Amino acid sequence: MDFYLVIIIALAVLATADLVVGVSNDAVNFLNSAIGSKAISFKTVMIIASLGVAAGAIFSSGLMEVARKGIFNPELFYFDEIMVIFMAVMLTDILLLDFFNTLGLPTSTTVSIVFELLGAAVAISLVKIYMGGASESLMEFINVSKASQIVFGILLSVFIAFTVGAVVQYVSRLILTFNFKDNPKWIGAIFGGIAMTAITYFILAKGIKGTPFADNTYAFLGGMSLKEYIATQSYNVIGISLVLWTSLSMLGVYLFRTDNYKSIIIVGTFSLALAFAGNDLVNFIGVPIAAWQSFEAWKASGVSAELFNMAFLSAKVSTPTFLLIVAGMIMVATLWFSTKAQEVLKTSIDLSRQERTQERFDSNALSRGLVRAFAGSMRSIEAISPSGLKEKVKARFTPPKSQRYTNPKDEPAFDNVRASINLTVAAVLISIATSYKLPLSTTYVTFMVAMGTSLADRAWGADSAVYRVAGVLNVIGGWFLTALTAFTACGIVAVLIYAGKLPALLGMFAVTVFILLKNYKKHKNKLTESKRERDLKISSSSSVQSLILESAKDVSKVISKCNDIYLGSINGLAKQNAEELRKCKKDVFRLGKEIDKLRNELFYFIQELEEENVKASHFYISLISILEDMAQSLEYITKASYKHVHNNHRQLKYSQIKELKETQADLEGLLSDVRFAFDIGGYEALATFADKKDELFANIDEKINQQVQRTRSKEEKSPKNTTLFFGLMVETKDLIVAPINLIEHYHLHYDPTVAPKKLGNGQKKDK
Repeated sequence: MDFYLVIIIALAVLATADLVVGVSNDAVNFLNSAIGSKAISFKTVMIIASLGVAAGAIFSSGLMEVARKGIFNPELFYFDEIMVIFMAVMLTDILLLDFFNTLGLPTSTTVSIVFELLGAAVAISLVKIYMGGASESLMEFINVSKASQIVFGILLSVFIAFTVGAVVQYVSRLILTFNFKDNPKWIGAIFGGIAMTAITYFILAKGIKGTPFADNTYAFLGGMSLKEYIATQSYNVIGISLVLWTSLSMLGVYLFRTDNYKSIIIVGTFSLALAFAGNDLVNFIGVPIAAWQSFEAWKASGVSAELFNMAFLSAKVSTPTFLLIVAGMIMVATLWFSTKAQEVLKTSIDLSRQERTQERFDSNALSRGLVRAFAGSMRSIEAISPSGLKEKVKARFTPPKSQRYTNPKDEPAFDNVRASINLTVAAVLISIATSYKLPLSTTYVTFMVAMGTSLADRAWGADSAVYRVAGVLNVIGGWFLTALTAFTACGIVAVLIYAGKLPALLGMFAVTVFILLKNYKKHKNKLTESKRERDLKISSSSSVQSLILESAKDVSKVISKCNDIYLGSINGLAKQNAEELRKCKKDVFRLGKEIDKLRNELFYFIQELEEENVKASHFYISLISILEDMAQSLEYITKASYKHVHNNHRQLKYSQIKELKETQADLEGLLSDVRFAFDIGGYEALATFADKKDELFANIDEKINQQVQRTRSKEEKSPKNTTLFFGLMVETKDLIVAPINLIEHYHLHYDPTVAPKKLGNGQKKDK
């Protein structure tokens, strides 16, 4: 089969995959505010976003922007070289974006495609120069200024978007407060008029720019094109829009009692989705389309691949409409079904969440230093500020009493004001950047605006600031990593394909498919694991009896997990299987994270209890303590066992393995009985469990004595084996005590004559 035909077929497959991974990453740009605020239902959000994406794709001009951005000079390359560049770009782009999607980190598809083109072009240019096939210097092949612009754009996006978002949110919150619904209606109407004007201008400047009719001239515009009119008469456009939208907002508020904030979120989501599809679509399919059209031109020329010059790529390369429609359909389907898109979205929302959340990122030295410096600056400012002013500002930034939700997923991450600001500021900044041809990234702008507004809204409190800042730094670091990795990896792939031809191409394609499938399987397993209900669900409990009933079955599942981990550890130790022991370590880590979630909820749980049910807090505290004891014992057992095997220490003797397995069987019997007690609520059989504990303790003590004798008689020659055996037995004792303590704990507090008290209607309750 023709080498270049294989490339075309491969690129067609890769284009579809790139659309999926690209949309999964960029969906956060336009979904973050709507989903985070819960202003409208998730289904409605997806419908609005889908309409925006579909409209943007259909009305896009389909110009292959990347090919004519001056990353490299096509006239200095031949067909065989350019096809290798395109193939390397697509292979690298898919793997890079999928990597970030798997991590749940948003990055820029524009930055990735530009630096991939740059890396591949540099690599092929160096090969041409090295082999003596070109008299030009590297600088003649490559437009270095474009790469500089992109790097500058990253820095510019981060600084400007974060700063403007923080300032606008601070001022808006001072005016509107968290009780914005209680403000006079005209304030909300004016705010709506300004926001809708900004979004309208964004649609005109950014969204319509790429449409076919943007260059058409119109009589009612004085013979100017739409693009020209927007560029030269921007003040007129803004003025007319402001009057129109403010008037409509006033009418809506006073006559129809419409929610301006919700309207802003709906229109803003649609506009950003439209602009995304209209302008970024070519990032995903532009390269394959250019390759296909290059292939057609080469076939028609009759010239050999090594001699066919690619100068025609310098011109505008348009994408057929039917391909735009197909691409739009794939993008919409990805929005609805991509779980990785939801992971990326979750990262952005969690970092900007107003209320409590399980912090995903650990603190680092830089985040701690930044927070410490900022806190010091704020203390200095507060020290010189009048006390009256401080109190007034504090009152404006005090959130109202929160609502308690039975399902945490129903709780909004932030309110409608912040969501509106996020969309409006992002739209304004992108519009201005488009007007002045500044290389701002849409992804970077929308993300950093959201981070700036969350800081101004005091969502980053003393308890969360170091983790939120660390998360933002991780994301920003990933952006620079995108550029570096894209450049380097794509250059390597291009050289390999250029040198190895068809075998190398097939090999790289196979490797790409393998990695994608592996990441998919890993992500699927992660989702499956996260859906397992092993943690205690106490969010709707308001009394001891309610808590007992709600937590019993979940505690039973935790006990089952403990049994599985212990069994796996003993089996892994017996077989010298380091991989099985590593899995046990990971399972213990996940169990510990689940218990951490409970501990982190302790403050809110106690805070939301009614006076007559305060005893439930004591039950909860003791419950967490016992579960922590179990996790700590298992952590020692798994770590010690893994370390022993991993370091290739002497295998345990047959007698030691036999005794450990006997102990495991005894523990399994106890845990099985305890599980059954929790499943049926049979906490009254406390004496029976106490007898079992004494029996198991006696058996373990006997085995410890036998090991002492083996050591004294010099039958045991390994100090490592002795230490490990004693450690496992002692920790097993603690592991026996913990579930019996659980039974005792439930037995003491359980009263079948008392009806459990639940929260209201099971939906939510005011504090």
